Amino acid sequence: MITRLELTNFSVFSHLAINFSPKINVIIGENGTGKTQLMKAAYALCARNSVLRNESKESKNKLEAALASKLVRLFVPLDNKLGNLCRRGVSEDTRMEAHFAQGKKLEIGFTNRAAKLVKVHESADYEKYHNKPIFIPTKEVLSLIKGISDPNSDQETVRNLFDDTYLDLCSFLLQKPAVDNEERLNSNPRFGTIFPDIVNAIGGKYDFSENRFRFEEGKYQERRVKGQNKYGDKTETIFEPIKGSGVSNNMTAEGFRKIGILQQLLANKSLNPGISGPLFWDEPESNMNPKLMRLLVEILLELSRSSQQIILATHDYVLLKWFDLLADKSKEDFLRFHTLYRHPDSETIRVESADSYQQLRINAIASTFSDLYDSEIERSLGGRSK
Repeated sequence: MITRLELTNFSVFSHLAINFSPKINVIIGENGTGKTQLMKAAYALCARNSVLRNESKESKNKLEAALASKLVRLFVPLDNKLGNLCRRGVSEDTRMEAHFAQGKKLEIGFTNRAAKLVKVHESADYEKYHNKPIFIPTKEVLSLIKGISDPNSDQETVRNLFDDTYLDLCSFLLQKPAVDNEERLNSNPRFGTIFPDIVNAIGGKYDFSENRFRFEEGKYQERRVKGQNKYGDKTETIFEPIKGSGVSNNMTAEGFRKIGILQQLLANKSLNPGISGPLFWDEPESNMNPKLMRLLVEILLELSRSSQQIILATHDYVLLKWFDLLADKSKEDFLRFHTLYRHPDSETIRVESADSYQQLRINAIASTFSDLYDSEIERSLGGRSK
């Protein structure tokens, strides 16, 4: 879990410090205020296991090289030069600092002259950070996996087309489940609460075989199994497919495929609440029918209740409103909202945080919908409201 991120002279940020909730964080702001850059920066600093391939110990030089490579692959700066991630027009070094649970910390820096060189200034207990983060980018990924993972694909072209948020996610999605899902459903209350609801809400589940995902219609149902133990019958949750309903994932709605990403990550334990690192999600509402928004929010709240930290960026009022309506204090739901905005005098990006989006003084989403409402009233009055 990441608790705090500080960025100095990085990308669009002169200096930014943000404190994250251990549960759900929602980042909002106009285009160009750095929402995606902020999440990618946090993801890079959380990705120790990803960059060092689960090594228990590493040299400082190896860590520096791995972090530099990761930043370049995530942001793909001009000429793949790390120094091009520095804030333009300043000579001071760029610094990135992340604080994690239980006192772990990582602070790194580089100059605008750096090609692929990062300096680690502090790494307090960072070698003990083993929680793998997951980043779900804006574009849907299930339909891309066949081309990305096909050994016959030109991997240099793939790397030129997709940054590491896509390639990392594909790697997670391709992992095979260690145990049978239905066995987990009937033995793991957390998994058993979330997974069947996701499948039933979209009317089926995605499975990976022969280097592609397919969608099989069906639903989970409880059925009584006789004589399973000395206490008599018991109830099991079983997936009942519709015979002959399998189709290519490309033939399903994109919104369903985005939900399918969560299905697969949960199924193979890449997303394992209480054990996983943060879940970053950039604009989950993109290409999703508003009817699915409630389901999405219910899933995210349930993951949060199971100790999964979530950090997402959104432009969508419907998503915000469903969080407002569905968050349940009796279940210890907690959200923190962070709005990024340009200071009118200096043009620097600043952040304001609150525990309710209605408490934010600067809220691009609420302001836009207020303007729409005012325009509708004005039109209905025939322009007489002025």
